[in-house]
Amino acid sequence: MEFSIATLLSNFSDDKLVAPKVLEKKMGCQDEASLNQLQIALDALERIGILIKERGKYRRVYEEDVVEAKLRCSSKGFCFAIQEVEGSEDIYVRESHLSTAWNGDRVLVKVTKEGNRKRSPEGEVRLILERANPSVLARVKQNETGFRAVPLDDRLLFELDLVSAENLADAIDYLVHVEVLRYPLATKPPVGRVARILGSNAEAAADTDIVCCKHDLPQSFPADVLSQAEALPQKLEKKDLKHRKDLRSLLTLAFAPDGSYNQENAITLEKTEDKQWHLGIHVTDVAHYVQPDEPLDREARKRGMTVYLGDMVVQMLPDAIASRCSLVPGQDRLAISVIFTIDSASGQLVEYEIHPSVIQVDAQLSYQQAEAILDRHQDADPPVMEMLSQLFFELSPAVKAQRFARGGFELNLPGTQLHYSDEGTLGAIVVSGGVRSLVMELMLLFNQAVASHLQGLFLPAIYRVQAPPDAEDVQELMKLASNLRMDLRLEQEDVVTPRDYQRFTQMFATSGSERVLTYLLQSTLKPCTYSTTGGSHFGLALGAGEQEDVPYTHCLSPLRRYADLMVSRILLEMFEKGRDRRTTRAKDSVNLRHSSSHGNINWNVLPPDAQQELEAQLSGLVVHLNEREKLTIDAQADLQGLKKAELMKERTGEVFQGLITGVQSYGFFVEIEDLLVEGLVHVSSLKDDWYEFRSRHACLVGRKSRVSYRLGDRVEVQVKSVDYYRQQIDLVIVGGGSEASNEDIEAENGELGEMDE
Repeated sequence: MEFSIATLLSNFSDDKLVAPKVLEKKMGCQDEASLNQLQIALDALERIGILIKERGKYRRVYEEDVVEAKLRCSSKGFCFAIQEVEGSEDIYVRESHLSTAWNGDRVLVKVTKEGNRKRSPEGEVRLILERANPSVLARVKQNETGFRAVPLDDRLLFELDLVSAENLADAIDYLVHVEVLRYPLATKPPVGRVARILGSNAEAAADTDIVCCKHDLPQSFPADVLSQAEALPQKLEKKDLKHRKDLRSLLTLAFAPDGSYNQENAITLEKTEDKQWHLGIHVTDVAHYVQPDEPLDREARKRGMTVYLGDMVVQMLPDAIASRCSLVPGQDRLAISVIFTIDSASGQLVEYEIHPSVIQVDAQLSYQQAEAILDRHQDADPPVMEMLSQLFFELSPAVKAQRFARGGFELNLPGTQLHYSDEGTLGAIVVSGGVRSLVMELMLLFNQAVASHLQGLFLPAIYRVQAPPDAEDVQELMKLASNLRMDLRLEQEDVVTPRDYQRFTQMFATSGSERVLTYLLQSTLKPCTYSTTGGSHFGLALGAGEQEDVPYTHCLSPLRRYADLMVSRILLEMFEKGRDRRTTRAKDSVNLRHSSSHGNINWNVLPPDAQQELEAQLSGLVVHLNEREKLTIDAQADLQGLKKAELMKERTGEVFQGLITGVQSYGFFVEIEDLLVEGLVHVSSLKDDWYEFRSRHACLVGRKSRVSYRLGDRVEVQVKSVDYYRQQIDLVIVGGGSEASNEDIEAENGELGEMDE
């Protein structure tokens, strides 16, 4: 069993002593080799003062001048350690103080020199917590001692010795995937093995192979994981149904992009005599089958989430789990259900309750089938027809109106692939239209209810948060829109709210540049992250203003996101161990499954040991999950970038219309509107004049010709060259631009005056 030091240390919290036997179980160390590996790691950490051993147990030692960070290196050899804590300074690390750490590695850094207003603090790597590059993309070269691998990523400042293999001579100058067998040790270089020859160059290799190798995405499961998945029981037993709410009698529908989709969610709906809706959202109970610290769980945790790469899917859990848990028609399935009571007149939530349940799906419909039934183009049983009509003509629009009333907005990004029933990794709702859009409105309620319930019971939780965009980024977008004769303004100066974005997107819809403006608006959104403390979610207009106390989480996709699986596990813990009264002698109790319990609890719902163990798990887990999600987003962006680079390489020499979306001293960026492909016009390619940068006005101005290239100008550009692997597209100007204004000319004197001062 291999593990990182970061994973090992995540089991230590505060000053709590941890026994080796507990660590063995948590780390999945069962055979003699893995037990020895664990003991070696513990001895080493004790020797360097990270751990202290007391009475046969270990305790973590924290030092004020030692921080955890991630290395970000440049091709020129200097590195910065980036801390997770918002507002903390980056720490400069000289190449001589890296202690064999590489770009992307998670490390402990000792601060050796405090920073000041002009200089960053300096530090040295004390310990490598987790390696970010278990494998690399490289080219093979031969020297007098043998074969070496030269990484394509120029931020990796090393070469690897390759173990001998018969085909290495044939792979010289080829692109290969190299597995790292040994990292640098003192003066000894790293050692690797060619796992796969990808092609004579990057363009000859499959784009999905490049992405999987670059981001070390596994394309198969270990044998012990597959065997455990195959051994799962295929039928439910009576003991499985104990203490579960039986909802099998309710008409239950599942919706999916196509009929063969592994379905995680289902819906029930009833209308009461007092004109209220009872809406049931049901999520398959994967946590019942994937138990903590077993091979399935460790592999799912390691992967973090399913990765979608075009037609290729790198799954978080094997197919055997999906086939056992998927909500298919006619099969009894364990679920976690939230039953909402919603006022039919206003669409406002009245109350809700959460239960472990057993359900049976009556019909699974694709979005297209549901729309055909609603449009009377396809027949359906009368109860199904009635439920569809109630869901999509009455309930869902009312719920959507509630979201828009609090400032919700949608991004019109045609062609965006939507893989989840909620907002997924995008951070905001994308216009999808039809039944899919209406289903999403209801599913968001589920995530909100679960988050509110965990917070209301003071349970450990994983929340989904998104900070507001930086006002400076939004000001740049407003400046671009102004140049396109569009007057965008913030309701409050230097304060960005979801309602501003709602208004912006409505204005974009009337513009001839809606696609590119929406695309740029999306780029101003900050990444969503997982957190152990609730906070605002800008893209969903939650947790700000009147919605200050509304947290949010992910719980709808336990087959595909480990965060969702973990939240399900916390709910099951509450169902099983939750205490509904302060003491066993107390007469007054609360219903832990009902929203009425919020505000009526002044005791720990979970036993202290269970509470502390969950809190310790989650504190380390959210860091890992955020990293895995970032890797997933980067991998998907890489694939998209490679496809765009391939497209533009084929169109080298062609001329396109574009919009200037960014101006710097070294050139300007042009978005080719029809293709949503961005390229750079380097200032060195502007041969007709000497161009000077006006930072205040975001433009380049010709000294003699008074031609300017400013933010928002429409131009004609020609594709000059494309670097496929780096996804860099170089453009040259063919026409367009604008005449420099007197303000642009006067700005030169003002900026020069400031420089003199």
